[in-house]
Amino acid sequence: MSLELTINEAIKTAMRAKDKVALDSLRAVKSQIQLLKTESLGAEVSPEQEIAILQRMVKQRKDSFNQFSAQGRNDLAEVEEAQMKVIEQFLPKQFSAEELEAEIKAIIAETGAESMKDLGKVMGVASKNLVGKSDGKSISEMAKKLLS
Repeated sequence: MSLELTINEAIKTAMRAKDKVALDSLRAVKSQIQLLKTESLGAEVSPEQEIAILQRMVKQRKDSFNQFSAQGRNDLAEVEEAQMKVIEQFLPKQFSAEELEAEIKAIIAETGAESMKDLGKVMGVASKNLVGKSDGKSISEMAKKLLS
């Protein structure tokens, strides 16, 4: 089932449960999907694009959470954190540090990378292969650690 259909079903469930946080979060996701469809003139949204939307929204919520927490606005930080958790439910299972390390080691072996000069090759393959399973920052940090 596509993400859009899954989100629509989750919206109905949130409405029945009167879960305002989940409803707001899910409507925001639906809005982003609709916006992408409109921009691409009604073309279907690929699974990679759906994952990118979800990751971007989680990152935005995380950044907002950190800013609100730093400013002592815990009331707003709690809302951002709750929305982030709702959106994360629709992302594929994220790799643990050990799993990410194993995947990047395999990519390093596959590309024949030997030093930091080869970071671009490793990141190019890793970004394609690990889409949705880990964020770019974690992939980059692990690749740098393993290549240095």
